[in-house]
Formats: sequence, structure tokens, C-alpha cells
Amino acid sequence: RQAGYVRIDLQGVAKEGESFGEIKQLIADNVTGKSNYVKDFEDYWGRRGPSVHMGYALPEGDTEWFYNEVTVPKEGETMHSYYMAAGFGEGYFGMQYNSPTERRILFSVWSPFDTQDPKKIPDEQKIKLLRQGKDVHIGEFGNEGSGGQSYLRYPWKAGNTYKFLMHIKPDGNGNTIYTAYFYATDEKEWKLIASFLRPMTDTWYKHPHSFLENFNPEQGYLSREVFFGNQWARSKEGKWTRLTDAVFTHDATASAKVRLDYQGGTTKDNRFYLKMGGFFNESVPMRTKFYCKPTGEEPIIDWEALEHL
Repeated sequence: RQAGYVRIDLQGVAKEGESFGEIKQLIADNVTGKSNYVKDFEDYWGRRGPSVHMGYALPEGDTEWFYNEVTVPKEGETMHSYYMAAGFGEGYFGMQYNSPTERRILFSVWSPFDTQDPKKIPDEQKIKLLRQGKDVHIGEFGNEGSGGQSYLRYPWKAGNTYKFLMHIKPDGNGNTIYTAYFYATDEKEWKLIASFLRPMTDTWYKHPHSFLENFNPEQGYLSREVFFGNQWARSKEGKWTRLTDAVFTHDATASAKVRLDYQGGTTKDNRFYLKMGGFFNESVPMRTKFYCKPTGEEPIIDWEALEHL
């Protein structure tokens, strides 16, 4: 047979008690050539599946704003997915499918203090909330570094395109301010998610990227997919630049060849895409470069209106 994933279905015939029992092992005999499976690796990550990323190249100079448009196709809409649209060096901003009744727009900034427990962060290194959007929940997060988190419960829809606008600017006093705006296409209006101050940080926008991940190990057998289009960067001088070059990367689960169901690339309509999970066979090599034509018009933003959200 051709190289690729082999699907094996097991069906119980009879049982005594509540279950048919747990499968202890599956022995593959007479395997020639190389084989890949979850081995010498944490079961949680092997079942969750690989995370995939698209990193965008910025123009020279200092970038203050990053703009991206995200669309989840119907076939890529899978529960417990994070479709992250506007990542940066110190955090991320995107949309999640959390449960049958809840979806979120999530914006997080890591603290400069390196810990998995937000309670251990000294006061002078905590992320500080400056502005909060209407109906936005503010909290902390841990286990992936720690910091400030905000989210808006919002019923985004598969097939619709949503706009993400991320602002990063040093305050001149050794801190940096991060502000996230989400364009609610269904209501045709910009919404403020939150504005956070990160202490001990002096930076403009660095490392714009998007990613796709599954955050539930029970659902790694399902595929998810997302499209990202019309990326723009705006310099501190106010000049917009259309971003056209991106690099595909994946996480340690894929690097260890525990899972090979990961992909990134470009679509026929000139967007970037990411896909993972579900045990498909066609993977894309780490650090593959992709290009989108510089089409589209620069975003028209009412800057004063954003300040008053």
C-alpha cells in the first residue's frame, strides 16, 4: 500500500459490565521501512495533534499596527480550536470555538516574569489593564507562561470573514501598551477587546504570526482549517505596507514525527491557509516559504473612533 496513515477500527462484540475493556497494545507485524506513531512522547500531545503557524515578514522600520482577516471554512470549523489571527512577540489575539454554545475572541499578553503560575508574578511585573471593551471578561492565565487574558463571548460564524487589528507601542517609560480591536462583521462595527500595559518592555510590533491549534486531546482525530488574508502593517509614521511573504512552521509534536497531519500554504484566491488534525497524509516541510500577491486596499480605519471605544 502507499505510505500514509493506516486506519484501524475496532468493534466490541460482547461485554460484561460497563465497557468492552481498554486496548493495551496493537502489534504491527512485517513493517518494512520507517513507521511513525506516538512513541517516547507525552500521550496528551500525541492525541492533541500538531500546532501549525504562519509567520509574516515585516517591512524595515518600526511597525505599530498589524491587520489581518480570518475566515474559518465550514469544513475547518471544529470544536476546541483556536484560530489565532494576530500574534506578536509577547502574546496572541484570535478566535476560539469553545463549546456547542460558546465562541470567543481571545486576547492574551504574557508577563515578562517567567512562570507557569500567575500568582507568583511580582506586582511590578504584572500585566496591567488600561482599557476594557464592553462585555469583555478580564482574567489571568497560566501553564503556557503567565499573564493577562481577555475574551469576548461572540458567536462568530464559519464562512464569514472577520478583521483583527493589533496595536503595539512603547509608552516612553520602559513599558509597552498592547491594544486589540476586533471587527464584528455581523454587526458591522469595531469592538475594543482590551488594552494592556506590559512592564519592563520597550518594543514595537515584532513577530506577526497566525496559528491553528486543537486544545482538546479527545478531538485530535478531527481536522480543522483556517484562511488568513489581506495582511497589512502600519509603521509608526503612518505608512501602510501590504505583507506578502510568510513562513510555515510547526510545533514539537510535528518535529518529533509523532503526528504528520499538518499543512500550510496559499489558496487559489490569494490567501494563506493552515490545516491540522484528522490524520491526513500530505504534510508541508518546516520553514517552507509562501507568497501572496500584493492585492487589496489598505484598511480604512477611523482612528479617533477606536480611541473612544
